[in-house]
Amino acid sequence: MTGNAWLQIGLFFTLLLVLVKPLGWYMARVYEGKPCGLDRALGPLERLIYRACGVKPEEEMDWKTYAKAMILFNLFGLLAVYALQRLQGFLPLNPIHLGAVSPESAFNTAVSFATNTNWQSYGGEATMSYLTQMAGLTVQNFLSAASGLAVLVALIRGIVRREQKTIGNFWTDTVRGVLYILLPLSLVLALALVSQGVVQTFSGPKTVPLLQSVTYQSPVIDAAGKPVL
Repeated sequence: MTGNAWLQIGLFFTLLLVLVKPLGWYMARVYEGKPCGLDRALGPLERLIYRACGVKPEEEMDWKTYAKAMILFNLFGLLAVYALQRLQGFLPLNPIHLGAVSPESAFNTAVSFATNTNWQSYGGEATMSYLTQMAGLTVQNFLSAASGLAVLVALIRGIVRREQKTIGNFWTDTVRGVLYILLPLSLVLALALVSQGVVQTFSGPKTVPLLQSVTYQSPVIDAAGKPVL
């Protein structure tokens, strides 16, 4: 490994150790339903989501109901991402008119993002439309992560609440995880990316001149199309 790689690992673990206490304290207050500093700004939106979805946040679930809600929620997300990929050729926000993703790749990607694995076997903007990336993959980056956090919190409650039959409310835990944890963190990271000039646009791909020329040598191939070493 290079020195730069070791430096990055060191910075990562240093940042992790620094954030353990404050972020852990903050997350505990979020999942316990205690004031966390963002309630005044995000509380109305949280309550609106509950009303729109018919969720009773104070109603707790036993582990079977919690597990059923989690499985159905993620199954719906899987099917939604799969459908977006297969139908993207007929949907908007597709400036270069990409066609449907193959069934195998679409299913692999849908399962990957539903399980928060995010393993990608395709070429980014050469395969997925903007709508698929935003409404499918990016949304799942939040929902599947929030679902995973909710399951972890439910496990902790199950250990702590030895004499109780309930472990919280899956919908409440997921909503609060998205609103109070993942969205604020993503906002901070987004500002960092914008400050570095990362481009985000709805227009099609652009051809731009490079500041420094690059020489590329095409590989020599045989009659079968295989590279000759």
